[in-house]
Formats: sequence, structure tokens, C-alpha cells
Amino acid sequence: MPNKLKLPPRIKIMEALGCLADKRIREIDDNKAIVSSSDGSREYHVYVDVKKGIVYSDDNGTKFRGYIGYPIIAFLMLKGYLAYDERIAKALAGIPWKKLNESYKSYQVVENIVKDIAKKNGVSPESIDEFVDNVLRQLSRFSLVYSENLGNVFNK
Repeated sequence: MPNKLKLPPRIKIMEALGCLADKRIREIDDNKAIVSSSDGSREYHVYVDVKKGIVYSDDNGTKFRGYIGYPIIAFLMLKGYLAYDERIAKALAGIPWKKLNESYKSYQVVENIVKDIAKKNGVSPESIDEFVDNVLRQLSRFSLVYSENLGNVFNK
């Protein structure tokens, strides 16, 4: 049964920017993409139909926790449905997201580490917060429903 997805943790907006900066997203067609994890150990299949408001992604946040995961956010940014800031994205390039998330098991701790890295790369934490707030406002205007059945479009 389809479930309306919740807004993601703030860190997932930053993770989506890092994904785009690292060129870890491969668009298959207008609705489909494959996203590689930061360490390259996983591939996430993403399907988005904004007009119908239905999405699919096999990342843990989307599939098991019920929020809009970073692979969907990255695809929405790539397609121009959400704001994208290249300067912030470049400051977040090369971050080992998976390792940090698994090591610290706290999005707040990881967010602080990531903001420190971005600051060293010339982007203030305030700029990141402002951007994340803007993207969360944009996401709140969407009503995205997760549909497990859409995983079939990838013929895995």
C-alpha cells in the first residue's frame, strides 16, 4: 500500500548535494535514475513521477523509515524540481557519508562534521542552513507517495 513520505532529516539535503557534486547519480530517463552510495558499495534505484506524486527508492530512509531519501532529493535537484547550489555542493564533495553515518549513528553529529568540512572549503554553516531550510520548504509543497511496486520498473 502506498505511503505518503515525510520530510527528511536536514542532513539528507546535504547528502543529496554531495551526491550530485560527486557525480554519483546516473539518469536513466525522465523518471528513473541510479544513485551510487558514497563508498560505492550500493546502488539505489530511483523512480520519480512528480505529476502523479509517486516515487520509489530502495534506500533505507525512503523504504524503511518513510521519509524522502537523499537519492530522491538528488534526482529532484538534477531535474530542476528543487533548488541546487553548486558552491555548497562543491564544498560537500568527497565526504564519506556512509562511513560517517554508520560510525556516529547521529545525524546531528554528522551534520556538525559536514559543516566543519564545508567551512574549511569556504562555505559557512549559515549558508548551508539557509539552503537546507529553503529546500525543506520546497519539499513540503510536494505530496510524494512511496510505491513499492515501482521497483519493478527496473527489472532487477
